[in-house]
Amino acid sequence: MLGLDVCEAGGQLLELLWLALCYRDIMADKEGVTLSLEEEDDADVALAYKTPAKKSLQEIQQLDPGDESLRKYKQALLGTIPAAVDASVPNVQVTKLTLMCEQAPGPITMDLTGDLEVLQSRPFVLKEGVDYRVKVSFKVNREIVCGLKCLHLTYRRGRPVDRDVFMVGSYAPRAEEYEVVTPAEEVPRGRLVRGSYRVRSLVTDDDKTEHLSWEWGLCIKKAWED
Repeated sequence: MLGLDVCEAGGQLLELLWLALCYRDIMADKEGVTLSLEEEDDADVALAYKTPAKKSLQEIQQLDPGDESLRKYKQALLGTIPAAVDASVPNVQVTKLTLMCEQAPGPITMDLTGDLEVLQSRPFVLKEGVDYRVKVSFKVNREIVCGLKCLHLTYRRGRPVDRDVFMVGSYAPRAEEYEVVTPAEEVPRGRLVRGSYRVRSLVTDDDKTEHLSWEWGLCIKKAWED
């Protein structure tokens, strides 16, 4: 129902930097690499390979100190090492999800920092046929997060009706929040699609770390005031 079908150029460059810095590790361990084909749940065929050990942001910053061009490249992509963050604070904090719609009578924003149970009892309303975009706001506090993605499972009357997985990208820590906005989509229209839905959302990454999971209600109506 909702999507994050975007991957910012900065995130792509971070992934290229990660591969470049790990290149020597890959080559050094080349003899131990095994290739195999395995089936995914969706029946797609994926290539399995041995992933090199990840490095912390501090380790990346300290690599090749004599290479001035690489130092400037890392500085441009990663910025300065952020100030120490309390270890109890999650590395990735998803703070808001906003349904951006110019025709809406008011803002449609869910606060993801408070009581998430409330979101199930206060459904968000979208008028059928309108165009909308989704904005996700989040912070990265300590380490680079790779392959951040958002999954949405949509249910109606207890049965799954839609499943979407959208890539957000890779991001370095910084004090300011990131905001990712999707391309425009149209809300389905017609009598059969009007009604209430339950959405289970999950934000995860390449390491399969679950940064946030929550459930919320969505209602598609014929008019905003219905």
